[in-house]
Amino acid sequence: MSGFNDFAIARALHVFAVLIWIGGVAFVTLVLLPACRALSEPAGQLELFERLEHRFAAIARWTVLLAGASGLWLTWRLDAWSRFAEPASWWWMHGMVIVWSLFAVMLFILEPFVLQKLFQAQARKDPLGTMARIQRVHVVLLTASLVVVLGAVAGSHGGWHF
Repeated sequence: MSGFNDFAIARALHVFAVLIWIGGVAFVTLVLLPACRALSEPAGQLELFERLEHRFAAIARWTVLLAGASGLWLTWRLDAWSRFAEPASWWWMHGMVIVWSLFAVMLFILEPFVLQKLFQAQARKDPLGTMARIQRVHVVLLTASLVVVLGAVAGSHGGWHF
């Protein structure tokens, strides 16, 4: 086998992007947030979280873009549009688009223009409650992401055909 294999490269880039993106969300949810919440000073919890999470946000933005672009390329390249209507495939195909869309909106619109100001205002009033809300949102996003990742991997390899 020789030559340029665009499909293999697109799939590798897609897996790479999802690995970095969702792995980072797992780290933030399961390690960073609990460590921040363990600090004794409530005001310092959000400050530390924002300082450290900000470093990951740029990585998350790039990997979300790469996952979206490679996912769209793979769908086009495979002519897999019909999978959105197939009973055995619809949920995980839609799931990938929904999870991607949620993160894209969060990372490119809500976080920079709405959530940062909102969380800072809430943190002045209730720092512990704000951190608890942030952690709950991350748990929900991580859980949905992992369910879709498991479904997509199994589904793309015929695992959901009963």
